[in-house]
Amino acid sequence: MAYTETTTTSWFSRIKNSFAGVLTGIGLIIGGTCLLWWNEGDFVATRDALIEAQKVTEEMPDISSVNAEMNGKVVHATGKATTSDVLTDPDFRVSATAISLQRRVEFYQWVEHSKTETKKELGGKEVTTTTYTYEKKWVSRPVDSSGFHDPSARREHVNRTRMNVKNESIYAKNVAFGAYRLPDFFIREISTDPDFTISMTAEARDALARRLVPAARTSEEALDGARELVQVHTKGLYIGKDPTLPRIGDLRVTYAAALPAEVSIIAKVADDTFTRYAASNGKTVSRLSMGTKGLEEMFNDAHSGNSTMTWILRAVGVAAVIAGLRMVVAPLSVLVGFIPFLETIVGGGFGFVCLLLGLAWSCIVISIAWIFYRPILAFGLIAVAIALIVLLYMRGRRRKAAEAQPV
Repeated sequence: MAYTETTTTSWFSRIKNSFAGVLTGIGLIIGGTCLLWWNEGDFVATRDALIEAQKVTEEMPDISSVNAEMNGKVVHATGKATTSDVLTDPDFRVSATAISLQRRVEFYQWVEHSKTETKKELGGKEVTTTTYTYEKKWVSRPVDSSGFHDPSARREHVNRTRMNVKNESIYAKNVAFGAYRLPDFFIREISTDPDFTISMTAEARDALARRLVPAARTSEEALDGARELVQVHTKGLYIGKDPTLPRIGDLRVTYAAALPAEVSIIAKVADDTFTRYAASNGKTVSRLSMGTKGLEEMFNDAHSGNSTMTWILRAVGVAAVIAGLRMVVAPLSVLVGFIPFLETIVGGGFGFVCLLLGLAWSCIVISIAWIFYRPILAFGLIAVAIALIVLLYMRGRRRKAAEAQPV
């Protein structure tokens, strides 16, 4: 059954809270502005570093032997990444000869969901109704049921776990690339193989079963019962009685592994291994792609990734500025909240104004950054910012004109 909590916030408390949020809003504006400025500079620096690296990169067609003449040069090479390292999960003793072994753990738990509805009433009060519901599902970490809002749920939906373990990633220390060794930063970039099948010895299974038995119950009968809980599948383990009918506390452990595979790299040769290329502006460049990829394709992918990340961070920065402006002007909306519909109208108007001002401010910040980093494109963005400000000004003029007309 659903459990409901209702809280009422007075008009004076809402005003106090809104003023307290002004400082947070100012922080968001400053943070968003700094992010926008830094982001433009980082984009240009990364682009220039990639261009510089591409100009000095040479093809390295043979990796079967260490070539002293290539030492210190930036190269593009393709070959198979291999290893003989045996990686072992220390908790479950699952082993594999692989470049990396990644464990993902899921717990079957009671989970609390909430749905909140807020209504404003005459006099400026705000009534918040939160409805809590509960369901059993697989989650990535144990859930503390003692924190459930419903008192009866804390008693009836008690969570427990058979083991408390986390996700884990294990990497090989020795990965060969022909006659060369791949550095750690490349090893971590090699993709996992979905067709990997785990193996687990009988001794490892018994050791795991013993961990499931409480210290006070170490009889052979208890151990036999624990062994039945350890079920090995091709992709992982299930710790529980029946995977088709999970119970609270059951664990589902799956594995992925990076197996020997063809890779393409761009890096600086350092004796029998590789390092990142340090560009003149301080940025470092290195690339690893799965499969066989040409030099030009890899650099095109790098430029595309740089552009995509820049747009993502631009969106984050703009959103932070707009959110900050809305928090700064929030007290003005709450002040007229004695009449609910009036607060809605004023809040909507301020929201539109904050949107325009936030976009305008963001465009100005980006354009000024471009004047430093990309002056050719800067003036077009300045024009967009001016247009938004003019739109805001014209909207205000029309509103004043409408208010001045006789009824």
